[in-house]
Amino acid sequence: MLWICLAATPLAFVISLLLSTTVRRASLRRGLVDAAGTEAHKPATNTPIPNTGGVAVFWAVTTPLTAALAAAWVVPADTWASLSPAAAAHVPGLRANTPVAAWLLAGLAALHLTGLVDDRRALGAWPKLAVQLGVAVGLVSVGGMRVFSLLDDWGGATGPTLAVAVSIGWIVVVTNAMNFLDNMDGLAAGVGSVVAGLYLTATLMAGQWFVAGLAALLLGALLGFLVFNLPPARLYLGDGGSLVVGLLLAVLAIRTAYFQSDLNGETTRADVQLPGAWYGLLMPLMVLAVPLYDFVSVVIIRAAKGQSPMTGDHNHFSHRLLRRGLGKRSALAVVLLATLATGLGGVMLGRVPGWMAAVLGAQAAAVLAVLALLEFGDER
Repeated sequence: MLWICLAATPLAFVISLLLSTTVRRASLRRGLVDAAGTEAHKPATNTPIPNTGGVAVFWAVTTPLTAALAAAWVVPADTWASLSPAAAAHVPGLRANTPVAAWLLAGLAALHLTGLVDDRRALGAWPKLAVQLGVAVGLVSVGGMRVFSLLDDWGGATGPTLAVAVSIGWIVVVTNAMNFLDNMDGLAAGVGSVVAGLYLTATLMAGQWFVAGLAALLLGALLGFLVFNLPPARLYLGDGGSLVVGLLLAVLAIRTAYFQSDLNGETTRADVQLPGAWYGLLMPLMVLAVPLYDFVSVVIIRAAKGQSPMTGDHNHFSHRLLRRGLGKRSALAVVLLATLATGLGGVMLGRVPGWMAAVLGAQAAAVLAVLALLEFGDER
């Protein structure tokens, strides 16, 4: 199964690259571009750039995922056994996870369509938030996407309700964090690539093949799109893509096993021993520390000015770095490297003794402190 998971990345890369090429050309012909000043959180540009790149990312992830689910049900068991005994052993697990995957596909489609409409007609923040809440409620209450499921046992009578509320909140916050982060060439897709790669590493270490496959697809889809999105960008992700990426990262965080009692219905390799430390549950906060830092800081800045947290502006983390004198490529590199620095510690968090986990947490905090100093430190 390892080679199948790893093969998902180049497969999604090729699909995304081809679709990005096609979508960009079609969008330029039809005028589906991000004209200057249409989004208040993005720097103005005199060159109309298509903002339909999310189409490539969406289909590069959902097409192989749908094909894999269909093959698990349509291809006979003896055919699977003759093709690959290792893969045949995981077909029952793939079938068992089909309802969850179906709900995920439905949620991705809902956010993708909402984003595509918003990219053309500017729906506004609240209608988009309503769709996000609807998707989150569906995934948590019916699709079984639960973070901190241990609250069911540890939280007493209010535990299940609290777990549901935290799960819904997590999905909405991470989805919006990535949407907020889509404000500079290569930023959202670059950060998404780093985070997807970190979750791919963590799930392969845990032998979580299904989640690893999803992470591999997202990684390949974003890398294929980045060919056109790195500064200077020739194609934007758009809300039709950033909302999809945010939801996928939120789901990856929920479905990743952080210790033995949290396998989300999956089985692992016999030689895999999952960590058992409870603080492994904090891994998503470290892996997504930089996007969450941007989200929280922007909300605080807007609230301090008496503005709605959902109002677009140029107060994002990347904008603040540009105002401090960094160029676009340098600012992008700072954000990506900071994400990698905090995320690598997160991957190992649940696999080390408590004192080492505290050191990793301090390291992540130090990285965020350095970022804050770059933005708000005294000038000479």
